[in-house]
Amino acid sequence: MHDAKHAQRQLAQQIAQTIADEIGAQTAQVSAAVGLLDEGASVPFIARYRKEVTGGLDDTQLRNLETRLTYLRELEDRRAAVLASIGEQGKLSDELRNEILAADTKSRLEDLYLPYKPKRRTRAQIAREAGLEPLADGLLGDPTQDPQIFAATFVDADKGVADTKAALEGARAILMERWGEDA
Repeated sequence: MHDAKHAQRQLAQQIAQTIADEIGAQTAQVSAAVGLLDEGASVPFIARYRKEVTGGLDDTQLRNLETRLTYLRELEDRRAAVLASIGEQGKLSDELRNEILAADTKSRLEDLYLPYKPKRRTRAQIAREAGLEPLADGLLGDPTQDPQIFAATFVDADKGVADTKAALEGARAILMERWGEDA
């Protein structure tokens, strides 16, 4: 429990430092303003009646601080969720962990998470389950072969591949998904 409290304090300090740099203030000023906001004080109230606590942060600085505080807290919550999800899948390498920890925007974080995000069953997944991945790989690996002839070897009604057209559509779905996930 002590470690979790320490980690939270460290994160709060890190967020305060980031915001301080962005709004041109001291970390202590930002920490004081965050404390007041967390207690329910409004930006106008803090700007007008708590100048001594925040070291004179003005209304504009406080509004920017409040906006960034919300964003950075959401970013950190999402970062923790992404790390946990990929960790549970057993796919969290040190390199990926470092990239996730370094992500400084929500969109960068989501780009890193996309290949590991649990998906609803896609057309590509259904095609993989029907055994069409070797077809996709083969078409990609050797563009000289006739796709119709190659695809015909994957027709299997029991697996839901009715004809060469269905086989090629499945292979296409696999390749499109693969390219769509490559950051």
